[in-house]
Formats: sequence, structure tokens, C-alpha cells
Amino acid sequence: MSKTTDEKSYSPQVVSIFSGCGGLDLGFHLEGYETVWANDFAEWAVKSFERNFGKVIHLKDITKINPYADKTIPECDIVLGGFPCQDFSIIWKQPGLNGTRGGLFRHFAEFVDAKKPKAFVAENVKGLITANKGKAIETIIKDFESIAPGYVVKPHLYNFAEYGVPQFRERVLFVGVRIDTGFNFNHPLPTHGPNGNLPYVTAGDALEGVKDVPYNNELINIKEKTKRMLEMIPEGGNFRDIPEDSPYHVKGMISHVYRRLKLDEPAKTIIAAGGGGTWGYHYPEPRPLTNRERARLQSFPDDFIFEGSVTEVRRQIGNAVPPEGVRLVARRLLPLFIGEYEPIDLTPEYEKMKQMMVKERLEYVTSQMN
Repeated sequence: MSKTTDEKSYSPQVVSIFSGCGGLDLGFHLEGYETVWANDFAEWAVKSFERNFGKVIHLKDITKINPYADKTIPECDIVLGGFPCQDFSIIWKQPGLNGTRGGLFRHFAEFVDAKKPKAFVAENVKGLITANKGKAIETIIKDFESIAPGYVVKPHLYNFAEYGVPQFRERVLFVGVRIDTGFNFNHPLPTHGPNGNLPYVTAGDALEGVKDVPYNNELINIKEKTKRMLEMIPEGGNFRDIPEDSPYHVKGMISHVYRRLKLDEPAKTIIAAGGGGTWGYHYPEPRPLTNRERARLQSFPDDFIFEGSVTEVRRQIGNAVPPEGVRLVARRLLPLFIGEYEPIDLTPEYEKMKQMMVKERLEYVTSQMN
């Protein structure tokens, strides 16, 4: 199907919810999309989003928004969002759909139902796959599938290091395509690491020249005791490397505690918040990472400016989707919006997948990657 000049220059219109500071949106913007309406309830994240994308984001509780009745929400081609993940994370306990935040995914589904976009992309943590003994992801898939006229829903567990992000970060992406579009979406194969054609982007690669960046790059205050502890931890190590007979020995519940970078591989997962020892730590310097260093490891460009205190910016960066990690998904979806594809009948695929258990669906979706 050939494109007209207008189609070639068309920017697919995005409605974004649970937007945070805009990592997911940025990945799509870099591929030519445009966010026309966004929402989040975190004040400083909204300020960061507005600074980088303009006055399209609205500071409001999602539970107070009715996408069916609110005429200020424009029509769109695609709905994006990372519904809150704390109740599904494998780091903490998992109330899942029973948690106060887990059920917020239904507001995402309402936006899809109200706007009937050609596609949607929803992001969440790896722990969603096992939350509520697998019932959480099963319910989410069924809810998305049942939105009229029907959406072909393909979830896949990504390790974003395999897509050019200098960080091992596993997240589930749900891509749903409206059945009447006839667009057969398949997730892209990895590009980096042993499963791709390119080497991993390492932490050392990511931090090259970072000291010259003027924004969000303040050094974090550190106690002398913490500095001494870090000096005992080797490159890539954590609190477990401090000898038990040392006065600096600590006990920790997760491997993130006093984790130092290993420069020749991607960083471990950058997290949003937590107690002492969870900032992520530099090597060879015995200090916490600056927020700009954390942003580099999340693949944010240096001209993306975050608003708020050091702690608030840390939270925004840790909660974000790495923009580089989703660019291939955005690129893979682009033909749907510019008309450059041959439609097929998606009904057989839709009906086939509806009969699958979650594990079978995940394996099937992986087998289709190209």
C-alpha cells in the first residue's frame, strides 16, 4: 500500500496515562509520534513532563477522570501508559489486583474502550506474570481482549538491555491491536547482547563524559561510614562483599543494597526509592550515582531535564520506562498509522489466542518475534 506525502509526514497521535516524567512517551516521540494529551497525579513528574513535552499533561487523579464524558480528551491513534506497578513488583510483596494500586489498570482499559485507538501499549513489571498466582495477568489480558470491537493482545517480557539500554531491566509490554485494522504486530527480536547482533551498551559506555552535563548532576551527600563501606565492595559487588567480621558489615534483603556498577556490562535495575543503600553506586568512585548518571543508565538524553528535589528526581527516573528500550516497538507499529501495510484477517489469530493459557500465549508471542 503506497503512502501519500501527507501520510509520510503524519505524526501518530498519542494519549498517555500514568505518564510519569515521560520515558515511554519519549521513546515514541523519537520515532515521530506526538503526545496530544497526558495525565499523572505526581506533581513533580508532571512538571518534568511539561518541561520536555509542552502543556499537554494534566495533573489529576485518574480515578476522577471519565474518558467517556470528558470532551477535552482528544481522539487518538494509540494509548500509552505504565499503570502503577508497586503491587506487582517482585522486589516487594505482591497484593496484585487486590492492592490499592494494582486495580488501576482498569482505568487504562477504560481509556482504550472510550477512545478505540488502533493500538495500545501498556507497561508493567516482571512480577505481574506471577502476581495472584498468575490470575492478575490473565485478568488483564481478558479485560483488554474484550474491549469492542476486540483487540489482539500480545504480552512479552522484555529485557531492555537487549534493545540498547545500558541496564538490565525486565518489563512486560502489552501491545494490543484493534482487530478490524488487520495489522499483524509481532514484537521485535533483540538487537543487543548474545541474542542480538550488537554488543550490550555498558554502564561504562553510558557514563562517558557525564561529568560535563550541567543538569540533574548534583553529587549526593554521603556519610564517611558509607564511603568506607563502598571502598570494601569491588566493581559489580554489593553489601554481601563486606566481610562478616567487619564493623561495616550490614544485612540486606535485596541485592540492590550497596550495589556498585560493573563498567563492562549494563547496570543492574535502577529503582525509584528505598531505604539506605539502594541509590546505586559508582565505580571506581566510592559514592552514590548522580541523578544524571541514573538517567543515562535509563537511556534518557542529556537535554531531558527533570524537575524537583534530588529525591523526587530519583523517583521519577527509577519509575520511568527507558525510552531507548521501546523505540523498536514504536517503529514496528508505525506502518499501522501511516497505512503502509497489507491488512489481513486477524479473527483466526484473535480466537486462537483467546483459548490460550497465559504461559502458552507468552511462548506463542515469543515464537512470532522477527
